Amino acid sequence: MAKRAVHRRARKILGEEPVALVWCEIHKPIPTPPKEVHRAAGGGRLKPGHHWLLYVGAVVFFFIVVPMMLLDKLGAGRRDRPDARSSGSGRSRDRGQGPANHVFDGDWNLTAGQLLLHWYGHSPNPKRLVMLARERVCIAASPRRRLSPTKADDFRIVAEFPLDQARVEGEAGQPRGFATFRLRFADGSWLEAGRLGEPEDADHFLRTING
Repeated sequence: MAKRAVHRRARKILGEEPVALVWCEIHKPIPTPPKEVHRAAGGGRLKPGHHWLLYVGAVVFFFIVVPMMLLDKLGAGRRDRPDARSSGSGRSRDRGQGPANHVFDGDWNLTAGQLLLHWYGHSPNPKRLVMLARERVCIAASPRRRLSPTKADDFRIVAEFPLDQARVEGEAGQPRGFATFRLRFADGSWLEAGRLGEPEDADHFLRTING
């Protein structure tokens, strides 16, 4: 379970004991919005920030791994090119199927789309704490680039919705590591989150929204 520091901070900023809470992430890349929509929302970041070790890994990949892969392909000759074109077109057809690749409903002007446009503007860290209170659903973020979900004590509420404007939907008993849930809003828009942190919190959260 999330440790006392997390529950203590949640209780403080909510002004009451949370009914349930769970750390989560937008578990797929945010689709690219139309330029005018992104500009109107302030042009904020649409990707999480990364630790410096990731950039080191990228440099190693591009300057060592990629040349080795190219040499390997040159040695293999051209016999696989037709298949590569065929499989590539299949991947193109598969990509993006469903509303906005199942991240949200696809309408940037509705609540879910507007929430996504500001998602990483509140914090470069991808983790968000969704808290259920008696009469509202709250989303909190920590300003840190890195945080421990069990010990974080500096997160703050970045979005808040009364229960008549938002509800949480998700099935209990989902496989750990693959569980997701949806925030569904009164205007018909929805947003899906996954990578639920702390298995006990995730189980309790999903049981609660199904209760």
